[in-house]
Amino acid sequence: MLLRSHAHQVFEGMTLCAAVVGAKRGFLYLRGEYLALRAQLETVLAERRRLNLLGVAILGRPEFDFDIEIHLGAGAYICGEESALIESLEGKRGTPRNRPPYPVTHGYLGRPTVVNNVETFAAAAAIGLRGGAWFAAHGTEKSRGSKILSICGDCARPGIYEYDFGVTIAQILQDCGASNIFGVQVGGPSGVFIGEREFDRRLAFEDLASGGSFMIFDKTRDVLEIVRNFTHFFAHESCGFCTPCRVGTALLRNALDKLCAGHAAAGDLVEISKLGQFIRATSHCGLGQTAANPILSTLERFPEIYQARLKSVAFEPGFDLDGELSTARRLTGRDDAHAHLQQESV
Repeated sequence: MLLRSHAHQVFEGMTLCAAVVGAKRGFLYLRGEYLALRAQLETVLAERRRLNLLGVAILGRPEFDFDIEIHLGAGAYICGEESALIESLEGKRGTPRNRPPYPVTHGYLGRPTVVNNVETFAAAAAIGLRGGAWFAAHGTEKSRGSKILSICGDCARPGIYEYDFGVTIAQILQDCGASNIFGVQVGGPSGVFIGEREFDRRLAFEDLASGGSFMIFDKTRDVLEIVRNFTHFFAHESCGFCTPCRVGTALLRNALDKLCAGHAAAGDLVEISKLGQFIRATSHCGLGQTAANPILSTLERFPEIYQARLKSVAFEPGFDLDGELSTARRLTGRDDAHAHLQQESV
């Protein structure tokens, strides 16, 4: 929305940043899904160059040379992580870097680099016009300013909203016309799922932080299917760099599939919780560290929903070893008894 309707403000914030830190080059990393915006954004950049707001000696300042180019990504979720984004900018695979060093000292091509989202740069431009006191007058003591939310799901008025930090979840739900609500996913798949007992909580860094996603689910929804969808998403989007995330998200995906199919036992819930905690503690970057959040936050708040889906038997294997050999049997043209694993030998 900011790039579509307020691109000048975003680019102005980037230019202010360049003036402060002495940068000469700027990049707008545009996700591949937003290719349709590119022509419009190039037109805005061309206009800013014509007005001498970009380019050489901006506004007559001989030492102030700065320009912005658009770099198209391929849609990888991991490239929302700042160092993976820089790797992609450099033409490499989008894999998070080991840190330290941090981009502020060793970023794009090893140079000091500022990485921020479009909302931050737009806010910086507004602060440049109206001053820090104006910005600090909004929000809470620990969370100054406002936050743009993308509200979707089971509500009468989905869309883009802006609130001062400190607004309650209940107020947001009232404003967008939500009713019969079971829960809200605050902060996207990597955020936290809260139920109606927590709707008095506030959107702020000291309470519920959010990158802007606000998903509403009413009481007709199956919470486990919501969690299963998020878990499949993380398993698909893992860059594969570290074992806890690469293997762990796949194991979580399989465990949720087993649970949703009605084949899980009480021991599986224990293993799911332990695995989620392990992935959170040992993954290399933020994707892995938050991949188990949908499971862990709902398991903590709604254990009865998980328990209601369990089988009464103590344990049922989640992996069909003989079934995994079906491809080999097809390729070799064999389907005799010796090409199968007998149950007693497993």
